[in-house]
Amino acid sequence: MQEYLLKRLVIAIPTVVGITIVAFLLMYVLPGDPMDILMAERLDPGTVAMLRQEMGLDDPIHLQYVRFVTNAVQGDFGRSYHTGRPVRDMLARALPATIKVSAWAYLISIILGIPLGTYAAVRHNSWADTGTMFLALAGICAPPFVVALFLLYLFGFHIQLFPLGGYGTWMHMVLPAITLGIRPAALLARITRSGMLEVLRQDYVRTARSKGLREQIVIGRHALKNTLIPVITVMGTQISGLLSGSVVVEAIFAWPGMGHMSVEAISARDFPVVQGVVLVSAIIVVVINLLVDVSYGFVDPRIRYD
Repeated sequence: MQEYLLKRLVIAIPTVVGITIVAFLLMYVLPGDPMDILMAERLDPGTVAMLRQEMGLDDPIHLQYVRFVTNAVQGDFGRSYHTGRPVRDMLARALPATIKVSAWAYLISIILGIPLGTYAAVRHNSWADTGTMFLALAGICAPPFVVALFLLYLFGFHIQLFPLGGYGTWMHMVLPAITLGIRPAALLARITRSGMLEVLRQDYVRTARSKGLREQIVIGRHALKNTLIPVITVMGTQISGLLSGSVVVEAIFAWPGMGHMSVEAISARDFPVVQGVVLVSAIIVVVINLLVDVSYGFVDPRIRYD
């Protein structure tokens, strides 16, 4: 196990480095310049030139990247061009908000997706199966911003039950979490149904039923457990989807997380903030994928990490 983890960590390093390179270069390919924002604030050209030199924007791109990586390894992501605050402090404030709404969305996807997929498989070729899979397909096809706008319309003009934006109580988190959780829940439902249908045809399931075990025990203890390998794989890949989807959702619901912060940073060409968000997000995704791989052995004892 230790050797496997070490190999995965070694592989993860170039992955994270490659992501930071792409993100770093994309910011310089985009039209516009951070100094354009300062010029709009009526700063004189001399002050702008001095700021460019202090920020290192006049240095070659490869030197700026090396400086960014060197400082990031030490936990220093630089200072925001727009606010002057340390990016590390901004991330420390925004990251918990993103983790909170993503965790609740993840929980919603599990609570809805796996039971609905199991129910559809058990009721195979019935109206319940068809209706559940239709809803799952609609959930996969619906973009998050469409779901967000629908929820805003429903709860803003008709039901008026939850706040439509902001950050504070648990009620502020309901609509963003549901918006983020709909698509992974629908995908989990389809994957669970497909895997469950395959498992229900296996001999050991028929043997368990022939012994007179209750259907709940056959489904929950024997069939569902052997369906979880592909389900866990999909659950791991959905982490990156939640992080990327939070950009749109946080902007719509004014949720003060990394997604909302990155949208404002991109608009202001605030390079250090964008690079810090990308680096932290990449590390989170790599760690989650590693944990998913390790969890296979707990679900299926036949899996070995030799």
